[in-house]
Amino acid sequence: MKPVMALVGRPNVGKSTLFNRLTKSRDAIVADFAGLTRDRHYGNAKHGKHEFIVIDTGGFEPTAESGIYMEMAKQTRQAVAEADVVIFVVDARGGLSAQDYDIAKYLRKLGKPTVLTANKAEGMTEGVQLTEFYELGLGEVHAISAAHGQGIRSLVEEALAPLGLSEEDEEETAPDPTVIKLAVAGRPNVGKSTLINTWLGEERLVAFDLPGTTRDAITVPFERNGQKFELIDTAGLRRKGKVFEAIEKFSVVKTLQAIESANVVLLLLDATQGVTDQDAHIAGYILESGRAVVLAVNKWDAVDEYQREQVHRQIETRLAFLKFATMHLISAKKRQGLGPVWQSIAAAHRSAMIKMPTPVLTRLLLEAVAFQQPKRAGMFRPKLRYAHQGGMNPPVIVVHGNSLEHVTDSYKRFLEGRFRAEFKLVGTPLRVEMKTSHNPYADKD
Repeated sequence: MKPVMALVGRPNVGKSTLFNRLTKSRDAIVADFAGLTRDRHYGNAKHGKHEFIVIDTGGFEPTAESGIYMEMAKQTRQAVAEADVVIFVVDARGGLSAQDYDIAKYLRKLGKPTVLTANKAEGMTEGVQLTEFYELGLGEVHAISAAHGQGIRSLVEEALAPLGLSEEDEEETAPDPTVIKLAVAGRPNVGKSTLINTWLGEERLVAFDLPGTTRDAITVPFERNGQKFELIDTAGLRRKGKVFEAIEKFSVVKTLQAIESANVVLLLLDATQGVTDQDAHIAGYILESGRAVVLAVNKWDAVDEYQREQVHRQIETRLAFLKFATMHLISAKKRQGLGPVWQSIAAAHRSAMIKMPTPVLTRLLLEAVAFQQPKRAGMFRPKLRYAHQGGMNPPVIVVHGNSLEHVTDSYKRFLEGRFRAEFKLVGTPLRVEMKTSHNPYADKD
C-alpha cells in the first residue's frame, strides 16, 4: 500500500504550499469527512516510481485545550497517527517559537520517523541562519523553498528513506488472478463491519455502535461457492475483551488505500442518513481510481416509504456518475437482500477484467461511425480508423485515427454506450482514449 506522509507545523509556515508542490494539485483529494476540519487535505504524490499519500494539516498547537485550535490539534494528531513519516515544517525566516518546541516535544515522544524542514529558506546561508533549529533535537535541518521548488526532491528522498522503499519493493509477487479483492467502503457507522461479520458468519471484525471504531484496513480470506475472495475492510481486527477508546478513529487514508488495492468496491450507503457529501467524495475517489463498484443501501428495513423515495432520488442526482453500478437494498443485521449482491460483485469483476479482441472493437467502432459520424471541427471531421484494448481494471479502449482531438465528450459517451452494450459491461468504468496518428508529410515542404 502507498506510504503516508503528514505535513505538520504551526500556522503560516508554508505547509499548504509544500502540499501543493508535492501533489501538483491543490484538490487532488479533498476529504470532507465528519470530524475532519477543512484544513486537513489528502493528496496523491509521486517521486520516481514511488507513489505516496500526503496529508496537509491545519496549524498545530499541541497544548490547545479549547476552541478551534483544540479541534485542529486533534485532527493533526490523527494525521500523525495515520502517517508513516512526518515532515515537521518550521519557518526559516521567522525563527524558532515556543510552539515549535511544543510540537518537537510531541513528535520526539511519539518516536515516529520525522524530517525537520525549514521552509522559506531561499537565498539564506544554511550554516548560519538555520543553526537554532538544531535545538529542537530532531536531527538534520533540511532547508527548502516550497514556493520556489528548491530542495523538494532531496526532502522527499530523505522522508522516504526510513520506509525502506527500494526498486525490489515495486516487483512484488503477482497476485492470484482467480482471487477477487473486494473492498467494503463507506462512511463511519454505515454497517461495513456488520456486513462482513454476516458474510463470515462469525464476529471476525469489531461491530460497535460508535462512528470510527475502525482503525486499519485488513484483509480477510473468504470463499463462496468455490470463488475465492479477499475482503478488505477499513476496520481493525480486535481480540475479544479489548477495551475501545471512545474517540473518532475513522481513517480516510485506510479507505483510500483499500479502494486502490481492490478489484471491486462495495460502496455501502446508510438508508437512514441518505446520500451525503461524504458518500459522494468516496464514490468520486472510486471512480477516479477506476475500480469496479457495486452500490448497497444498508438499513433499508429501518426507513419508511417516504425516506426510501428520498434515497432513490439522492442516488439518481448525487451519484449520477455511478449509473453503470448495480444497486441493492439490503439489511446486513437481518441478512436481507445479500444473495444478489454477490452476483453483482462477480459480474462487476468479470466486466473489469474482460478481454476485448481488436477485430471486434474495430468492427464496433466502424459500425458506430456509420450510424453517427462525429461532428466537424471547422474544415475537418475526425476520422476514426480502428480500436484496441489498452488496459483492464478499468477497461481502456484506445481509438486511433486523424484529428481525434476534436472528438467531443458526448461522442465519446456514444461510443462508450456501444462498447458497453456489446460486451455487456456492468459495474465498471470504461475509458475511451483517442490517439491521433502522426502525418509523416506534415513536416515536409
